[in-house]
Amino acid sequence: MTQNINQQMSSLDILTLISLSILWGGSFFFVEVLIDQYAPLTIVALRVGLAAIGLWALVVALGLEVPKSGKHWIALFVLGLLNNALPFCLIAWGQTQISSGLASIFNAMTPFFTVIVAGALLADERITTPKLVGVLAGLVGAIVLIGPEVLGGMSGSTLGQLAVMLAAISYAFAAAYARRFRAWGISPLIVATGQVTTATLIMAPLAIVIDQPWNVLDMQMATAGAVIGLSLFSTVIAYVLYFRLIDSAGATNAALVTFLIPISAILLGVLFLHEAFSIPQAIGMAVIGAGLLIMDGRPWKWLTSSWDVKP
Repeated sequence: MTQNINQQMSSLDILTLISLSILWGGSFFFVEVLIDQYAPLTIVALRVGLAAIGLWALVVALGLEVPKSGKHWIALFVLGLLNNALPFCLIAWGQTQISSGLASIFNAMTPFFTVIVAGALLADERITTPKLVGVLAGLVGAIVLIGPEVLGGMSGSTLGQLAVMLAAISYAFAAAYARRFRAWGISPLIVATGQVTTATLIMAPLAIVIDQPWNVLDMQMATAGAVIGLSLFSTVIAYVLYFRLIDSAGATNAALVTFLIPISAILLGVLFLHEAFSIPQAIGMAVIGAGLLIMDGRPWKWLTSSWDVKP
C-alpha cells in the first residue's frame, strides 16, 4: 500500500519528532564537550565505531538480512563517506571554531543543498518555484549568519562556518546517492548499520595514524558521558527513531525535524555551555526557517485551505 507522505501526524509521531530533534541537536552539544579534549578525527571514529556496535546488535536481534553483494557494500562505503565520515569530521572541526548552536543552524541548510543536488542529478526531483524561492531564502539566511566579517578575510570563525556548510553539501549528495538502496530493497536499518560500519573503516585508521589518540584518551565522567551520548543516543537511537517516524508518518513529515534541531542545539549550548546567542544568529535562523517552510509547502496549503470557506 502506498503511504501518504503528507498524512497527519499522531501524538506519538509528534513526540518522536521532538525527541529526534533533541537527540540530533544534542550531537552538537556532545561534540562541543568533547572537542576540548579530543581531536575531531578521534571524536568521529568513536562516534561511528560505537554506533556500529550498537546497530549491529539491533540487526542481529531483529534477524535482518545483511547484503552479500560486493556492489551493495561498495555503495555503502560511498554512503558512509558522504553521510558520516566526511560531514562528521567537517562539523567536529567546525565546532573548534564556532559554537554548537551556530553549527546547528548552518547544518539546517542541508535541505537547500539537497534540492539543488537532487534537482541536478535526479529526473524526478526537479526544482520547482517554491523550492527555488526557499533555496534563495536559505542563502540569504547564511549571508546574514556569516555577516560582514567574511569581507575581512577567511578567519577561523569564517572557515568553521564554511566547514559546516560543506558538511551540509555532503549530506545533500548522500541523500541523492541513497535513493538506490530503496530500489535494491535494502532495509533502512541495514543501510544505517552499513554506513556507520564503513565509516568506521575509514575513520579508525585516520584517527590512529594522525591523532594517535592513546596519548590523550583519558576518560573522565563528562567526556565518557558525551561519547556515550554522541554514539548511542545521537546516532543509534536517533536512527531507530528516524526510521520509525518515516514508516509511521512519511518522509516529508520526518524531514520537519530540520526545523527543530537548531532550537535544541542552541538551547543546550546556552543552558549548559554558556554559549551566547546573538541577534544576527536569530535573524539568520528565522530566514532559514522561512525558506524551509516555503520549500515544504504545507503551511501555504494549510493557510489557503483555511480561506476556502464553502457556503
